[in-house]
Amino acid sequence: MKVTFLPSGKQVEVKQGVTLLQASRLAGITIPTRCGGKAGCMMCKVNVPEGEEGHLSKPGRAERNKLGTWIDHGTRLACQAAVQDSVTVQVPEDKLKAAIRKQLERQAEEDTLW
Repeated sequence: MKVTFLPSGKQVEVKQGVTLLQASRLAGITIPTRCGGKAGCMMCKVNVPEGEEGHLSKPGRAERNKLGTWIDHGTRLACQAAVQDSVTVQVPEDKLKAAIRKQLERQAEEDTLW
């Protein structure tokens, strides 16, 4: 089964039952976690596109307790969601990287105006 991570577009082949967190590590994608994959910190949130929710294991009690209604909007904990079929997931951008990227984009726009 193939897992595609956005926005990078990196893909990795995994066996059924591998968590998204494990798959991300195989793909060289950094998904932060502080709890060691025990659904304790909520740092490993990812978004699953509509229609692909069934490509992952059903949320367990710990994940449901942590995420609440976010699950209904496609948010999953990468440490808990196990691959059942090929799936695409959106990994939120690191806040510092996002700020730097936005600053570089603004600078590039300003440079093209001159």
